[in-house]
This record gives sequence, C-alpha cells and structure tokens, in this order.
Amino acid sequence: MERFLIRTNESKDEKLELTEKIREFLISRGKTVAFELIDEKRIREEEKAVRFKDGEEPDLVIVLGGDGTMLRAARDFMFEKIPLIGVNLGSLGYLTEIEKDNVIPALEKILNGDYRIEERMMLEGTFVKDGVETAHVRALNDINVLKDNPFRAIGLKIYVNNKYLWDFSGDGIIISSPTGSTGYNLSAGGPIVEPGADMIVLTPVSPHTLMTRSIILSPNDVIRIELKGPVGGMPQKAAASADSANRFELSSGDSFVVKRSTKRTKFVSVESLSFLEKLSRKLT
Repeated sequence: MERFLIRTNESKDEKLELTEKIREFLISRGKTVAFELIDEKRIREEEKAVRFKDGEEPDLVIVLGGDGTMLRAARDFMFEKIPLIGVNLGSLGYLTEIEKDNVIPALEKILNGDYRIEERMMLEGTFVKDGVETAHVRALNDINVLKDNPFRAIGLKIYVNNKYLWDFSGDGIIISSPTGSTGYNLSAGGPIVEPGADMIVLTPVSPHTLMTRSIILSPNDVIRIELKGPVGGMPQKAAASADSANRFELSSGDSFVVKRSTKRTKFVSVESLSFLEKLSRKLT
C-alpha cells in the first residue's frame, strides 16, 4: 500500500494529535498521505460523497472516530471499493479495528502486508410514496421503520418477495445486515450474526403481539414494509432511516423496500482474534 487517506472526526480528535501522529509515521515510510476532517453534521446528514480521479484513489482509508464515522465512510467509499480500517475514538466501536494506543503497531503490520481484507454485505432501501419510488439509500448496518410519535404504536404489514409475511402493531421494525446485528438489532433482542455472513435479519421493536422473534432471511429476499391505513380517521405516521443518517417520513400507505445491495464494504483486519473473541471483549 502506497497511498493513504486519513479521515478524522474532529470532535473525537480535537487537537488532531493522533491524526498527525499517523500522518508523520506514514510519511516517514515514504507513503503518500492526505487527510480529511469530518464533523458530526456531515456524519449524520447526506452530502455529496468523496470522489477521486482515476488512478488517484487511496489504497486504504484510515478512519478516526466511532461507529458513526465508520458507517459514513462505508457509504462514501463504496463506489471506489476502497478498503477501510477504523481507529476507535468512540465508546464500544464495533466497527473499528484498532484501539488508539495500538495504532502504530497495527500500521506496521499493514505496511508489512500482514493483514486480510473482509467484505461486508450492505443493504439497499427504496422509499415508495403514492406508488412512486422517490428515494434510494444504502446502509452497512440497518434500515429501520419506526414510530414517529413516542406515545403511539404504528401498524405495519411485512411482505417478503411480494408474499404476505405478517402484520403487527408496535414501535417498528429493524432490517439488519450481519454487520448491523450488533447495533440496534442487538438492543432490540435480535440475534448476533457473524459479520462476514450474507443474510438479512428482521427484528420487531416492542411488538404488541406474542410474536416477538426475529426472522432470518436469505440475502436474495426482498422485504417490503408498508405502513397500515389510518386509525380513527387519522393517518399513521412513521420515520424510516438508513444507518441513522437519512430520514424519510412515512404516512399510511407508504412503503420502504429493502434488499441486499450490489455494493459491499471492504474492511482491513490486522488482528488474529476471531469475531466471537472480539465480541466478548466489547460486551464484557
């Protein structure tokens, strides 16, 4: 690897001390280094993704921040298929590979070729309003349809491959990738999935029914979540989001269609620990 981009969440590395440490180390090894600052607003809102001229793409993006910073990077660099590695400056950091005290040894491994690349499945969502597709989004973790009013449940109809699966009232539903299974899906009682797997997890959120289990679907399945009709003459309201970065307001009759994306995210790994060993460290 010869060209590197350091993307830093400046709220996590305010004085840019770690950013500068990484930059100086790579330059001392004769590497080409650029860096980019990103703030909380850009992480959570959509902007034009970074693009590079042909032949000028970095070989690796080093992301300094937390899981939110990593999720944004996954969306920004998926078209160029640039691999990512995260340095954890957040709390749990499920998506980050390196702790900040171990940055230089990890970079040494990368420069020596002692690493592997893991590919992760992504999701693609389409917002359908009045029968018209109005927006498309991609997510590494999850796409959710949740109630917009904290004091009122919503009614949802779930279809898989255009066949009716179930309907229920509750707080909403999480459609998770394997990578996202340790996020909101886990908090809602969903299963933990090895991140290199290809499958889709449906997890209801606080359903008003005895059916509270998650459902594991094939990665080839297409899921449609439809917000049910008005209650008491009033349209129901919900909000859909992709990796907590996009927000779409749904009314009765609107749908969100979710399937596996053709894009994948590449993560660089330098640790010898298995996924379960890493998970045990994060959760204990």
